[in-house]
Amino acid sequence: MAEEQDRLIGSVPEDSPVPGGAEAAHTVTRLFLDHRELLFSVVYNMLGSVADTEDVLQETWLSWSGKNRRAPLAEIGNPRAYLVRIAVNHALARQSAVAARRETYVGPWLPEPLVTDAATGLAPDTADDTVRTDSVSMAMLVVLETLTPLERAVFVLHEVFGYRHTEIAGMLGRSPASVRQLAHRARAHVHARRPRYRTHPRVRREATERFVAAALGGDLHALMEILAPDVTVWIDGGGARQGAGLRPVHGREKAARMLAGYATRRAAGLDVSYRRVNGDDAAVLFEGDSPYAVMVMDLTPDGDRVSGVYVVTNPDKLTRVRQEGDSASGPDQ
Repeated sequence: MAEEQDRLIGSVPEDSPVPGGAEAAHTVTRLFLDHRELLFSVVYNMLGSVADTEDVLQETWLSWSGKNRRAPLAEIGNPRAYLVRIAVNHALARQSAVAARRETYVGPWLPEPLVTDAATGLAPDTADDTVRTDSVSMAMLVVLETLTPLERAVFVLHEVFGYRHTEIAGMLGRSPASVRQLAHRARAHVHARRPRYRTHPRVRREATERFVAAALGGDLHALMEILAPDVTVWIDGGGARQGAGLRPVHGREKAARMLAGYATRRAAGLDVSYRRVNGDDAAVLFEGDSPYAVMVMDLTPDGDRVSGVYVVTNPDKLTRVRQEGDSASGPDQ
């Protein structure tokens, strides 16, 4: 925390001092750091990319410190609301660039996974080693990709973080009535594609381990048993991994054959570490000390079948993952 505070203070030009001197400058920096985890979670849920989120947080810091170089801190009133408003608007401004990149992306695009250690619950890839507890699941992030940027911002702020419609209206510069309309459309859209239910953690862990054993073992019969009839498999390789496929695979038979065939080509030599990804039990595959893939399963409401499989193999999205926690050998060991 102290090193981060010194770094941020050092990024403020010396010829633009914060009113009130060094003590006020430290207060400005401390307020930003106190809310950094909240800002990260809000922006990540809007963008689905850690790199873009970190860039937005840097832009938010520059806007925040710039505001406080021009006016006393007391004029802001509610620093938390002010910081969230800055971050949300910077995230909305970045959406066009994000959308343009995804138009040329090779194969299915999945959010960058937030991997936490199974034993400690910490995220070793983050700046502060703290958990992104307000991050929604991988499956939910995929659904949120189908919303407009404004609908997604309103949904995240209201449904995930509990902001009132009037508060969101002030952040977005819109009327409360228009925010309510956005919230209604977003909620209906999301719930139609992902009804609300929560699988018991023990059931999810058991189903995850059964699926991983079947998939990496190339057991076609076991895969047919655990996959739901309408299962969909997304593999995000970003054009950097062979066998990733250019589009999602739908249906149990196609998915089972694809996963079993993939295992015969690639599973040998991979180690499995069971971790939590975006709050859900998942599997991280390692090739030696290097992360090879993150596998997240979405379950049916009763928890006995896998309805969605999200596999991130794009190396650019795995740079923050390191081998820690609860490990087990692959099926060939």
